[in-house]
Amino acid sequence: MTKADLVNEIARNTGIDKSNVLAVIESFMTVVKDSLTNDENVYLRGFGSFIVKERAQKTARNISKNTTIIIPAHKIPAFKPAKAFRESVKDNNQI
Repeated sequence: MTKADLVNEIARNTGIDKSNVLAVIESFMTVVKDSLTNDENVYLRGFGSFIVKERAQKTARNISKNTTIIIPAHKIPAFKPAKAFRESVKDNNQI
């Protein structure tokens, strides 16, 4: 599902104008990005959490040049789904 599909679906379900829905989604994404940039996690009860994960320093190899490089410690954004959300997806995918 793309952002446009999401906007269309929300507009159809709520009756809110598509331009207003798009503005809300854009604002939500900006707030999440800004929060994670400032090392603040975003918690949405029943849905999940947007969190900042710390990656440790590690050694990597460039096989074609046969060299070793050090990848420094860094932070990455991540999403951790809530237990109820994870279970609903898991139950839906069972054969």
